[in-house]
Amino acid sequence: MIRPMRPVIVAGNWKMHTTPADAGELARTIGARTRVDGVTRVLCPPFVCLAAVRDALAGADVGAPDGTGVAVGAQDVHHEPAGAFTGAISAPMLAGLATWTIVGHSERRRDACETDELIGRKLLAARAAGLRTILCVGEQLADRDAGRAHDVVDGQVRGCLAASEPGALGGEDGRGFTIAYEPVWAIGTGRNARGADAAEMAATIRAALASIGFASGGDEVPILYGGSVASSNIDEFMAESSIDGALVGGASLKPDEMAAIVARAGLTAAARAAA
Repeated sequence: MIRPMRPVIVAGNWKMHTTPADAGELARTIGARTRVDGVTRVLCPPFVCLAAVRDALAGADVGAPDGTGVAVGAQDVHHEPAGAFTGAISAPMLAGLATWTIVGHSERRRDACETDELIGRKLLAARAAGLRTILCVGEQLADRDAGRAHDVVDGQVRGCLAASEPGALGGEDGRGFTIAYEPVWAIGTGRNARGADAAEMAATIRAALASIGFASGGDEVPILYGGSVASSNIDEFMAESSIDGALVGGASLKPDEMAAIVARAGLTAAARAAA
């Protein structure tokens, strides 16, 4: 059987930026500037901006030449479908607003003390509601310096997926599950990750997936790079055959940056299609 080609994905995480008054126009501009064949584009605004971004993208000509548009994603999701959880947003609440969600971002792990077990429950809740998921994993600076980086990421993958059935995570088309590698030590520290670092960690991630029963040894799961991504460094990461795109932070709020990042991702998509 011929394995499906992994998709090339660029997802923008707007974090706690924009308001409903300006998010729609920003999304429309980015969508129009990133119309590149073969690249799956996802914008993840704050919860309060989801409707504005959805409406702006639905009413604009932002489709790629291959007929795909820009998807909307949430930045987080609760692990229960409903209940007495003040301030939380469940996966069923996102119906009609988003089709993707980020799960386990390093800032959620840090600020909300999220554990692998909790993140795994969020992953299951998101998939039960039909949301495509981006699971974030990555080591801290102390882990990298102590030589524990690969053990930490391996443990995160296994811990987050301990309660999941590998075959169910991807959905009917097998493309509902993506992993983003976030080297936390390369975010705001003055230290830079290299393409080789990302490729080595992608191998660790796919080895972990293979060991817990993923088909094709985890080779079908897209892996994104997510550490201070910018137009100035995206080429190095997209040049690695094991990296399938990027989870972009601050640069995703800048149309020029996103246009350059998606354009470079498009070269990878074109090369894969021609292979």
